[in-house]
Amino acid sequence: MPQGLIVKALSGYYYVKPDDTALDGTIQCRGRGIFKKKGITPLVGDRVVYTPTTNGEGTVDEILPRTSELIRPPIANAKLAVLLFSVREPDLNLQLLDKFLVHIEHAGLECLICLTKEDLLDEAEREQEGEMTKLVSEMYEKIGYKVITTSSLTGMGTEEVKACLAGEISVFSGQSGVGKSSLLNAMLPGLSLETSEISMRLGRGRHTTRHVELIELENGGYVADTPGFSQLDFLELGVEELSLCFREFQNFAEGCKFRGCSHLHEPGCKVRQAVDEGAITSSRYEHYVQFHEDMKEKKRRY
Repeated sequence: MPQGLIVKALSGYYYVKPDDTALDGTIQCRGRGIFKKKGITPLVGDRVVYTPTTNGEGTVDEILPRTSELIRPPIANAKLAVLLFSVREPDLNLQLLDKFLVHIEHAGLECLICLTKEDLLDEAEREQEGEMTKLVSEMYEKIGYKVITTSSLTGMGTEEVKACLAGEISVFSGQSGVGKSSLLNAMLPGLSLETSEISMRLGRGRHTTRHVELIELENGGYVADTPGFSQLDFLELGVEELSLCFREFQNFAEGCKFRGCSHLHEPGCKVRQAVDEGAITSSRYEHYVQFHEDMKEKKRRY
């Protein structure tokens, strides 16, 4: 039975790219009725077994085991999340960056942080913001995240980003209006993804992507062209799981006096001690406290 990869899902059809390299393009497939009965939905990124039909279309018969599954966006087997945050327009928002990182850690994906749009800076701003970019890069690299500064205009960092995407399914996300489509267009000349102007009044871009689709790179990677994590509301995350999503807490948390320490008020908390001693960045800890409060508030509401 032939196998392939679902690269697009639209209006009840699944577009499968066959593993057989002799076959060009994709095969338009319907899912078997048994999926609906079992409450299973094939997702973009799923590896599947399919049966070709006489009209050149096909039927998805089996979904092979998934290595990961995202709810928003609905995509399977993604390994890498690429977070795009701009140096300017919109200004760098570290609280939002940390919120994205919590969701990525919870989903079990690897992460690449891209600081974009360095080309927007004039000479005086470049010096000032360059220092800030360096500090932010050092802070997150110290935690263990890879950080690349990119420019869609000059091409800075685009080859380095592309190398990170080789052979994997990746999801791009981050602040609205940071130039995701511009970066993808820079990496894939001729792609011409629709880009949108930034609304200065709202500080965010208009959505230009409406369904999930995988864009194939020549290095064997696939990029999900999607709005990304559209709602970061922590509803899928238990409050007791939050500290596990701050990876730099882990080594210190093992030494806390109380098991299940919330790292908020308990005596003998090694995480708070590490913050006081500068081993954990204070902004990261402040965001942890804020997210903890937000989650408790939502729990009370629901």
